Amino acid sequence: MEYRPLGRTGAQVSATCLGTMTFGWKTDQDEATRMIDRFLDQGGNFIDTANVYGRGKSETMTGIALKGDSKRDQVFLATKAHGKMDDKDPNASGNTRLHLMRACEDSLRRLQTDHIDLYQIHWAQPDEDIEEGWETMAALKREGKVRWIGLSNFSRSQMERAW
Repeated sequence: MEYRPLGRTGAQVSATCLGTMTFGWKTDQDEATRMIDRFLDQGGNFIDTANVYGRGKSETMTGIALKGDSKRDQVFLATKAHGKMDDKDPNASGNTRLHLMRACEDSLRRLQTDHIDLYQIHWAQPDEDIEEGWETMAALKREGKVRWIGLSNFSRSQMERAW
């Protein structure tokens, strides 16, 4: 397996990242665990998920698959927050401080871990203040809940505004 530095983090991640978007939708727990085990056996160490994938099912299945045998210690685990997690709760989506704080706690619980290696805002939301979201992400990092923070699916101009 080939490894590459992840930006300026100092972390070395496998050039191949295992995406888990289908876990809980097209992939059941047994298959998800087999996929993760095979990925780790092949030397992979970079796994990506998101809270909105299966409305938490993907994170839950990933957490179960990584439980035991120090598997979690072998993995650079990335997840994301933004998408609607509850149709009845107007605060269950977006890049607000309220949602990102809740989403992080929920992701940690589902993933059965004490930290997330890379926590990302999944999508830009033009009608929200990006500074609030980015400051929240920085606070989660300072609290030790996440090691690194990032943005996913942002345009260059949106990323420049966030920085």
